[in-house]
Amino acid sequence: MTSLFVDRRGITLELESGAIVFRENGERIGTVPIAPLTRVFLRGDVRLPAALLGKLGEQGVGVVILSGRIGRPSLLLARPHNDAARRVVQIRLSFDKPFCLMIGKALIERKLTQQIEWFSELRESNMQARYELTHVLRGLEEHRNRVGYTNNTASLRGVEGSAAARYFSGLQTVVPDSLHFTGRNRRPPRDPFNALLSLTYTLLHSEIAIALYGAGFDPYVGFYHRLAFGRESLASDLLEPLRPLVDQFALALIRKKTLEKDHFSTTEAGCLLGKAGRVRYYAAYEKHSETLRKGINQEIEWLTAQINEVLTATEDDMSPDNNFERIS
Repeated sequence: MTSLFVDRRGITLELESGAIVFRENGERIGTVPIAPLTRVFLRGDVRLPAALLGKLGEQGVGVVILSGRIGRPSLLLARPHNDAARRVVQIRLSFDKPFCLMIGKALIERKLTQQIEWFSELRESNMQARYELTHVLRGLEEHRNRVGYTNNTASLRGVEGSAAARYFSGLQTVVPDSLHFTGRNRRPPRDPFNALLSLTYTLLHSEIAIALYGAGFDPYVGFYHRLAFGRESLASDLLEPLRPLVDQFALALIRKKTLEKDHFSTTEAGCLLGKAGRVRYYAAYEKHSETLRKGINQEIEWLTAQINEVLTATEDDMSPDNNFERIS
């Protein structure tokens, strides 16, 4: 399974016998079969017919359109799971405060655990940052312990926010000084490393939303992240424990010099990855996508199990009219 990235002006895509044909100035320049594709990412002046979009949807291939200089995503979702009952159950549980808190605590605890494990590894291989990382690790462990004692979502968000500040202060010690990374900033990102984080978070968020839709969930109805106009809140939920995978990927791109400072440019719109850098980035993202998608699938399986557990515990109290089959 693979992704297709199209980031080139003046390209026309056509459907031909189960394959995507690329044309430039009327000339055929390439062909890609649809069968192995899971995602298609489009950026720039790309043209394609409705028949191709329909075929991609029929095959379960999600399409992400990255528009504008900052690559704001628009999602064209494939066919959803046929069982609408799971979306009804999801919406019902989104009003269950204890359930929402339980989900949020589990997500944040897993995120902090992943961060702690990664920083423990970094501490052993970055002697110049050993003292700072040791201090940050103690703070992250304290915050992870506090998660279990939170009794409402607001206090959980407070713990998460405080832990994030410590985490990024630790990450700052291992990112090269030449990138001027002093902590997390966005909308717009103001330095190359933040630009890299924002781009990868955006792509992964889109992938999660598409996967949730295909699994029969409504990406907009979250449990930890509440309803917000235009936001796929459930995708934001499942992104939390996967963020450390993004951070590790971003740091590896910089340390291996796959991307360097010259691949980025800073304008009034913020710091952006240029065209040459995007070519390198997309290739690296595709290589890393198996790890990311495995993480997505695990999170969706976990969420499904949590909902099934609640249904099992409550189905005896539910009337026949409200009794929904457990998600398989």
